[in-house]
Amino acid sequence: MLPRNPPGLDGSKGTQVVAARCSKLTHFFMDNKELLLKSAMFYGLLLGIFWVVKYLFFIWGATNPSISVVYWVLTPITIVFAYIFTKVYKIQIGGCIRFSHAWQFGILLYFFAALIVSLLHYVFYRYLAPPDYLANAVGMAMDMIRDINPEMAETMPETPVFTPIRMTIQGILNNVLYGILFSLPIAAILCRNREDMVYNQE
Repeated sequence: MLPRNPPGLDGSKGTQVVAARCSKLTHFFMDNKELLLKSAMFYGLLLGIFWVVKYLFFIWGATNPSISVVYWVLTPITIVFAYIFTKVYKIQIGGCIRFSHAWQFGILLYFFAALIVSLLHYVFYRYLAPPDYLANAVGMAMDMIRDINPEMAETMPETPVFTPIRMTIQGILNNVLYGILFSLPIAAILCRNREDMVYNQE
């Protein structure tokens, strides 16, 4: 026969223990979300500054192609920085992190970094790029689409219009997509210990 009141829900000391643990969990996740956002913004700023420096070599490479090699050499280092920042964040929250938590941090990291570098993107497209730069870039992209999927190319307009602001927004979306993809292996590596520290607290 079942008891009238489950243990811990009858006004006894057990109820106080359950309430205390629920409160602890609530405060932990609320504080954790705040720390997640603040940390992602801070490290996203650092990553964004790195992207700005990296993109400067891309801009200089428009007139001197040999300099653009530095841009492509620096690009893979983004993954290294993303791993380091995520690992530091894991240490900040106690040394344990779940896969979804680490993945979310990585996506936010790329998002805030994308916002920082988007300012330079807009300046480049609006003021620094040659007059025919966007037209040539769009033409090259259309040629690649025609080579890969001719049927898709037939359904697209012949001369799509890309303004500086549209290219800037597209850059943000592309960087966020990279964050979604590249944060997956990083989250998988750093979540080896799946035991959340809050469950070890009394």
